[in-house]
Amino acid sequence: MNDTIKQYEKYVMPTYNRQPVTFVRGEGCYLHDARGNAYLDFTSGLSINNLGHCHPAVVKAIQDQAARLIHTCNLYHTLPAAELARLISENSLGGKVFFANSGAEANECAIKLTRKYGRDLAGKDKHRIITLEGGFHGRTMATLTATAQPAKQEPFRPLLPGFTYVPANDVVALADAMDDSVCAVMLEPVQGEGGVHVLSPEFLQVARELTERHEALLVFDEIQTGLGRTGKLFAYQHGHIIPDIITSAKSMGGALPIGAAVAAPAYSDVLSPGMHATTFGGGPVPCAAGIAVMGELLKPGFMERVQGLGIFMRGQLEMLANEGLVESVRGLGLMLAVDLPHPGAADVVSQALEQRIILNNTSEKTIRFLPPLVVEERMIEAVVEFLKTNLEV
Repeated sequence: MNDTIKQYEKYVMPTYNRQPVTFVRGEGCYLHDARGNAYLDFTSGLSINNLGHCHPAVVKAIQDQAARLIHTCNLYHTLPAAELARLISENSLGGKVFFANSGAEANECAIKLTRKYGRDLAGKDKHRIITLEGGFHGRTMATLTATAQPAKQEPFRPLLPGFTYVPANDVVALADAMDDSVCAVMLEPVQGEGGVHVLSPEFLQVARELTERHEALLVFDEIQTGLGRTGKLFAYQHGHIIPDIITSAKSMGGALPIGAAVAAPAYSDVLSPGMHATTFGGGPVPCAAGIAVMGELLKPGFMERVQGLGIFMRGQLEMLANEGLVESVRGLGLMLAVDLPHPGAADVVSQALEQRIILNNTSEKTIRFLPPLVVEERMIEAVVEFLKTNLEV
């Protein structure tokens, strides 16, 4: 056991089951450990390093901005925050942006905005928020309550009141849960931590119709699906359903901590000064990194390449299904998962690490793939070959 791991065990709270490896350098699709070994990364820091590790444009933006202005406070204006907000707004809902430090904080903003919106409708007690079973929205108390996964919630009860859970893709259950007390329906278009489950177009259409009928807001949590992961800048852009709010984070800052809630124009001024705030949100350095990230994602042909790679990787994984090595393949773009015929996904992840491939499992039967968007076909083939060699029928 190396000194770094010993220090973690002595000084860092044990809130993660960390793998026995210490990384010291990253470049593109690879991480390098303290001994100089290269590992092919198919988790992207759980979709944080969408452009790969230490992308040159992001590194330069961070270095340049850090030499000029690292931070002030949100009582003033800075150029990077203004420009990043413009880029996000003009390429999504067209409204205003609240910058936070993480996805959970972006979702906290969305929750507060929808509650305030419901309170502003005179004569109506609109406070209830509907979320989906198996979804994941964060680990603060409000976002944990929104996360309808009992195992994650149980140690921290009692939870916040005012949340209702329905099964994903169950249009009847959603309709039954809706009434005029609902201020929002909050969902992930693809449930990431829940195992990469894609919500059906029919379900999203019903959610849109029901929220409009009951004067509620439709919130898309795009923390994991956003910023190119599914082959579009945001996953909602695959269809015709336009939400009222989207939340984003993870890869927005090229691995620096930043998140955002984006509201459509009609709801951009629901929160007024003093109602929501953050000390570090929208800081110049992460926003400068975000501008560089957006610049890469918006380059001609970038999203088309991601879509093509997603189709290629899905085809490779479906060959494993044809051989009976996996039960199912699902996902969108480069956000994919396979279910194994039997428990043992954690063992597969450990075996992969031994062979210097970084994978992730969301359950004992599900392996999730979140490769960098700059991945190459030969890398995908290497991962699939590992699976073909190590999976058992």
